[in-house]
Amino acid sequence: MMTRPCDSLPPVRGSIMRDAPLKDLVWFRAGGPAEVLFRPADADDLAVFIAAKPADLRVSVIGVGSNLLVRDGGIPGAVVRLSSAFGKIEIDGMKVRVGAAALDGAVARAAADAGIAGLEFLRGVPGTIGGALKMNAGCYGREIKDVFVEASAIDEKGNKIRLSSADMDFTYRKAQGARDGLIFIEAVLQGTPDEPAAIRARMEELSANREAAQPIKSKTGGSTFKNPPGHKAWQLVDEAGCRGLKIGGAQVSEKHTNFLINTGDATAADLEALGEEVRKRVQEKSGVMLEWEIKRVGVA
Repeated sequence: MMTRPCDSLPPVRGSIMRDAPLKDLVWFRAGGPAEVLFRPADADDLAVFIAAKPADLRVSVIGVGSNLLVRDGGIPGAVVRLSSAFGKIEIDGMKVRVGAAALDGAVARAAADAGIAGLEFLRGVPGTIGGALKMNAGCYGREIKDVFVEASAIDEKGNKIRLSSADMDFTYRKAQGARDGLIFIEAVLQGTPDEPAAIRARMEELSANREAAQPIKSKTGGSTFKNPPGHKAWQLVDEAGCRGLKIGGAQVSEKHTNFLINTGDATAADLEALGEEVRKRVQEKSGVMLEWEIKRVGVA
């Protein structure tokens, strides 16, 4: 019999599950399983696993799946999902040290309680800090790069490394220096002093605006397409006549046309096909080819 990379995994202190369902771990509530799902006990456990794994074992990382579409064939190799040990939030003056598994909204609230302004925008960013670092997440005119000090990650050989802002090389919705083999474990963010009550008031306003404008109570993956230079993605989608467009159980949101939603029984194939149909119609109408913001992973 042929031996697969997943058949010879190193011993770990965390948990390993084979043929692990991912559908309930992503916001779209669609998609196939992970060949192996590894939840490391801590950073040392993760580093040992990466250093000792078979060289040809493919490793992927998922957070809470807020901006992720897992294809129906699932994800081959090992999928790493950081445990609660990576979700700590610590305050040091105007700096916030956060684990990569910390929810963006929780970081915003902790900063507000400590009188640290500038991180309010994270209240409107779904997902975890690890994902926010990878894609330079942002909203309402602020991005991770605006508050970033440094990050720590495990590299492809299991070494712990530190990355500066220059190392990250942030651009619009991307950290160009964060190569695919890096797994973020921690970040340091910095804000400015302000009254907690004033910060909370701004956060509540952002949250109310988001709920009014976006289908956040639907099974969705957040903003589907990046805003092209000089354009707004939702407007291009709307002008192409795609509001409410459906394929199978997937639909372009009536509320915000840069959101795809699972109306109940959509497959990942339905959602991806709908996104591609939208891109085609937008290009035919405006000449602009939209770029996916949602990360699509796995096999069809």
